[in-house]
Amino acid sequence: MAEVVIVENKDAAGALVADEMVRLIESKPDPVLGLATGSTPTPVYQALRERLAGRDVSHVRGFALDEYVGLDPAHPESYRSVITREVVEPLGLDPALIQVPNGAEETIERAGDDYEQAILGAGGVDLQLLGIGTTGHIGFNEPGSSFASTTRVKTLTEQTRRDNARFFASLDEVPRHCITQGLGTILRARHLVLLAFGEGKAQAVAGAVEGPLSSMLPASAIQLHPHVTVVVDEAAASRLELADYYRYTFANKPAWQGI
Repeated sequence: MAEVVIVENKDAAGALVADEMVRLIESKPDPVLGLATGSTPTPVYQALRERLAGRDVSHVRGFALDEYVGLDPAHPESYRSVITREVVEPLGLDPALIQVPNGAEETIERAGDDYEQAILGAGGVDLQLLGIGTTGHIGFNEPGSSFASTTRVKTLTEQTRRDNARFFASLDEVPRHCITQGLGTILRARHLVLLAFGEGKAQAVAGAVEGPLSSMLPASAIQLHPHVTVVVDEAAASRLELADYYRYTFANKPAWQGI
């Protein structure tokens, strides 16, 4: 069972997860972070700015979850640009140690295998940040994705394209394809931390944590992982049947265990 932590708000979630990431960075000579984009992990990155100020982070490596295919890396909405703007520069990370899948069309046929080898070569991801879509997708693993899937090209659903259109001038500018870590890739990380906020995510969260395993709800794959922490606000937790048990468990958890 995943550990579910129900917090008051996004800021509390960001502080909790940032503290765990700082513990990892300070305890390992070669920590590897799995970096998610979008609005969900923003409170974590904001909390990390304060916590990492003045600390040596030159040894921190990272891998982004996904990238658009065919979008210039210099485009402001490419995930290379987003990661650089929202994570690498504010936290003072070494850009050379932070990798994003290569969405260039001329090399896309081998880009998935190349990214898998890069992750394996780094020793694997220690802590993977995840958001969850209203359809239950994590990364760009849309409903129907195999639990054994590795980094590969996926066709975005029209719903996902509409959801992401707010970042572009028009829906027509949103790419139709992406390259994303697969569910199997994500499950290889040693610690998964999934965040969700708001009533709109409540059904997906309940399905991922308490529902049946199903490729139609890709995030349910987290049930197969031995170390998962799901951090949600009260609204996102509103459909969890065992919410009171999760609160009790966390309130009585030894502090030395972290999350």
